[in-house]
Amino acid sequence: MSGALRESRSARMSSEQAIGRQPLGSASPPPPKVMFGRRTNSGRYISYSREDLESELGSSDFNGYHVQFPMTPDNQPMAVVPIDPAVSAKAEEHYVSSSLFTGGFNSVTRAHLMEKVTDSDPSRPPAAGNVASCAVEGCDGKVMCDERGDELLPCECEFKICRDCFEDAVKNGGKLCPGCKEPYKATDIEEVTRIAKERKAITVPRIPAAKAGARMERRLSLMRSMKSGAPGEFDHNRWLFETKGTYGYGNAIWPVEEERSVGSGGGGEGQPKEFVSKPWRPLTRKLKIPAAILSPYRLLIFIRMAVLGLFLAWRITHKNEDAIWLWGMSVVCEVWFAFSWLLDQLPKLCPVNRITDLSVLKDKFETPSPSNPTGKSDLPGVDVFVSTADPEKEPPLVTANTILSILAAEYPIEKLSCYVSDDGGALLTFEAMAEAASFASTWVPFCRKHAIEPRNPESYFGLKRDPYKNKVRPDFVRDRRRVKREYDEFKVRINGLPEAVRRRSDAFHAREEIQAARLHRENISAGDFSGEPLLETLKIPKATWMADGTHWPGTWIHPTADHSRGDHAGIIQVMLKPPAEEPISGSAMDESAGVLDLTEVDVRLPLLVYVSREKRPGYDHNKKAGAMNALVRASAIMSNGPFILNLDCDHYVYNSQALREGLCFMMDRGGDRICYVQFPQRFEGIDPSDRYANHNTVFFDVNMRALDGLQGPVYVGTGCLFRRIALYGFDPPRSRDHSARSCCGGRRRRTPRVAHEEDSSTKSLRMAESDDHEWACGTSLSTFPRKFGNSSFLVDSIPVAEFQGRPLADHPSVKNGRPPGALTIPRDPLDASTVAEAISVVSCWYEDKTEWGSRVGWIYGSVTEDVVTGYRMHNRGWRSIYCVTKRDAFRGTAPINLTDRLHQVLRWATGSVEIFFSRNNALLAGPKMKLLQRIAYLNVGIYPFTSIFLIVYCFLPALSLISGQFIVQTLNVTFLSYLLGITISLCLLAVLEIRWSGIELEEWWRNEQFWLIGGTSAHLAAVLQGLLKVIAGIEISFTLTSKSSGDDNDDDFADLYAVKWTSLMIPPLTIIMMNLIAIAVGVSRTIYSVIPQWSRLLGGVFFSFWVLAHLYPFAKGLMGRRGRTPTIVFVWSGLISITISLLWVAINPPSANSQIGGSFTFP
Repeated sequence: MSGALRESRSARMSSEQAIGRQPLGSASPPPPKVMFGRRTNSGRYISYSREDLESELGSSDFNGYHVQFPMTPDNQPMAVVPIDPAVSAKAEEHYVSSSLFTGGFNSVTRAHLMEKVTDSDPSRPPAAGNVASCAVEGCDGKVMCDERGDELLPCECEFKICRDCFEDAVKNGGKLCPGCKEPYKATDIEEVTRIAKERKAITVPRIPAAKAGARMERRLSLMRSMKSGAPGEFDHNRWLFETKGTYGYGNAIWPVEEERSVGSGGGGEGQPKEFVSKPWRPLTRKLKIPAAILSPYRLLIFIRMAVLGLFLAWRITHKNEDAIWLWGMSVVCEVWFAFSWLLDQLPKLCPVNRITDLSVLKDKFETPSPSNPTGKSDLPGVDVFVSTADPEKEPPLVTANTILSILAAEYPIEKLSCYVSDDGGALLTFEAMAEAASFASTWVPFCRKHAIEPRNPESYFGLKRDPYKNKVRPDFVRDRRRVKREYDEFKVRINGLPEAVRRRSDAFHAREEIQAARLHRENISAGDFSGEPLLETLKIPKATWMADGTHWPGTWIHPTADHSRGDHAGIIQVMLKPPAEEPISGSAMDESAGVLDLTEVDVRLPLLVYVSREKRPGYDHNKKAGAMNALVRASAIMSNGPFILNLDCDHYVYNSQALREGLCFMMDRGGDRICYVQFPQRFEGIDPSDRYANHNTVFFDVNMRALDGLQGPVYVGTGCLFRRIALYGFDPPRSRDHSARSCCGGRRRRTPRVAHEEDSSTKSLRMAESDDHEWACGTSLSTFPRKFGNSSFLVDSIPVAEFQGRPLADHPSVKNGRPPGALTIPRDPLDASTVAEAISVVSCWYEDKTEWGSRVGWIYGSVTEDVVTGYRMHNRGWRSIYCVTKRDAFRGTAPINLTDRLHQVLRWATGSVEIFFSRNNALLAGPKMKLLQRIAYLNVGIYPFTSIFLIVYCFLPALSLISGQFIVQTLNVTFLSYLLGITISLCLLAVLEIRWSGIELEEWWRNEQFWLIGGTSAHLAAVLQGLLKVIAGIEISFTLTSKSSGDDNDDDFADLYAVKWTSLMIPPLTIIMMNLIAIAVGVSRTIYSVIPQWSRLLGGVFFSFWVLAHLYPFAKGLMGRRGRTPTIVFVWSGLISITISLLWVAINPPSANSQIGGSFTFP
């Protein structure tokens, strides 16, 4: 590549990055610079940078050396022809998309030009569809291309022809074009290339160089007035001539033919419709729960609160003197249960439902209007984050399918960007993403052409319903068959990547050893032998090799220094370059090549970037939260979408309109105060009975809907659309006008402040001094470096993202809006210096002495960083929205194995315990958080502690049966009445929750069962781990949840029956055994007693069966495969029953004349 194209960008980068990364007093790393060059097979770099060239030419050997050429007629001074910026930008984008950028701490950022990424493709995957084929009949060759990858068309008729056919036409075809039969003007390849460059320079409009102010204006996407005749100006005359448009009342309008009056005069013909008279419509609506359901529901809550209060008062005043210890434990547990139920129930007082109107969104943002005559999309950009860490537990095929579903989403292509975070730095994930980028050129246009749902290939081709239903295009069957064949080959390539990488690395390693042995022998023959043994000299690290024959800069299969999971350089690869601003239609169907007919389909693909942040020993990388923050910084520099959607690698886009559904809330009136839109999590691959409550519908359809009526739902880690400015730690707009009420309900008095002038570009960027500070203060751009780091690119992107994320100012009630049509201007091209800056912000040292992880981005310090991040936003006054779409927005997988499920719950509960013992406890929340929202967050931190009381209460029935006592003196009418009232009120509340939430009774019961299973196992372990961390400082580690790749077609639920022993199973297993033994003991004692206490037996047996009924799914999980209960279970059950009976007979043997059951005798 020519250095002239990158000299200005490299100089700009070096000037903007001259600021030190660390404060004074610490070792400051050198300013990053870009080294352009090529890497040899051995991993060495041959530099092509201008700086290195100048350093060599500036040596003493060349000082004062000049060469002068005499003036001759053949040697005249040449006029400097400026390079067209459009051509320069296109060449720069091609270079960026073909280069692998690496760098990190105290190292040089390098751009390695890759000839090929994977073994299956000899060249880079196309960015906008398939490469055109030769139009000569009978030839399937590729069209001639220049060094930039652009097509070379030697004839003015633009007949596409390959190099072989062109040479044959020149030599044997009379130098005639096969298409138009006209002679070629140029018959030499070099001449054809020169003419093509001249033609492109004429046809491509020249973009003037932007100055500093103009550049910022362009980045803010402000509409600029242009002089008449300037390139890119909207041609009003041409529009009027070529369309049916007219002008009237100062607006561009389209008259309706039916409204023209035939017999009227010329003055009244075709009266225009005024745009301003069109009624304003909101993008979203709030649907309240019917009062016939909600009013009884609220009344029942207060009735049950009163009944619980009376019951606890009666229990405290009526002690069981015979078993005071049993009474004391039961009362303490019941008081805690009542308190826990109150924390869970109070936030459910105000549930709401919401719906969106996508037609209004299209009408406002994608319909021609006076401010947007061409109808180009005015929607803001969206950056989608996909995180993965281990290709062994998270199969690359699952991640690739998620990426394909994102690339095929129904959103403006030029506004959508996808970033894949590979926190393991694995070559397997890298090449899988390259394969996905290649297959996307076939899959994405197919989805757009036939409106495919869902747009995950694995899920679509695995549908049980008829795939041809509602498909009207005659070529759908043929296209589907071809795409299915392509996808099967794609799966084979993905699944064969581990073996391909291993074989390739072994082959290159063997070649390195042979070369080292040859070099060693040459040194011996030359007399340069140090006396070391040959084996000692040939110790070469076994590297992992890429497809182009160079070392992989990330984690190697055999880890070494600088190439292990926690020690590797930062990597950024642009898999799919930014798409063109205008739609590009595909080519016609080629039967020989087997491609689709895409003549009416836009074949552009969104930006796809692979990112692996730098990791070095001695740094705390903060797990997933650190990876997300690295993506936030890198995306801010490369695309800077004002909204961010984060997904786990196993959660794919099930509804292609999901992004538009979320944007409806963000772009509606008052949407600038929404920090995120949370979508419910829906799962696939769950067993039909949902044995372990994997769907978690009670939480997602009851609790989250209820929180939506307060300040908003909590952030649950995936399927969440963020506002970028909220992640940066800023306060919501108009925060001083939305003062929160205090705990008593009154408004707090405003703190007097001095009036000051604020810059219009930053008046919406306010940041409080601390999270519990009442009023935010104006934030100056000068304080941004110490908060966000010293990247000038990142700091400059902050006001841009804030402006682009504002709703449209199309109504007087919309405050802090932006003018319509402001986001229709193309964004800046992606150049090498931008990617190099992105490499620097994903380095391991960038967050030092900044507020990343403490107030900015995802918050560190907890394994449940999602809940803490959402809590911080709500604490600053933001609100969130719960978006339940008619068709599920996203779908993922969940662990159906009992052990995996318990470990997942353990991680969630451990994070809650960490929150309770940290400064993120809801008891320390600021005044901007609503009271019921504070109670909801308090319940998040407290619910694991219920396990202590729950385990004790589950043992009480067994202790009661064994000891012969009960929690009350006698089962009198008062106790039974209270117990009946509490049970009936709970059942009625459950019925009403089912009515307004839409869940089923079976789902509610499964949730109750797993609440007890998790409470007696994982929650108790979480409390112990949290206490160890607080008291002893022992750090908490967790294992990554394994994702299924879906390749096992023999049994979809094989993991459900697999028994994996874990220590978490001990407490519930002990509870089951104790209650079974206690029932046998209690029945035996009552039968053999002279005066049987049937009331105590019935009370103890009832509660024991209550415990066993809740633990039934756990016991079923220990029995293995369905319908194949192991024989050992029956053997041990019989042995235990016989043993207990013999022990009781030995302890209390009956006399010869004793009567069984008192006065009862056998006939």
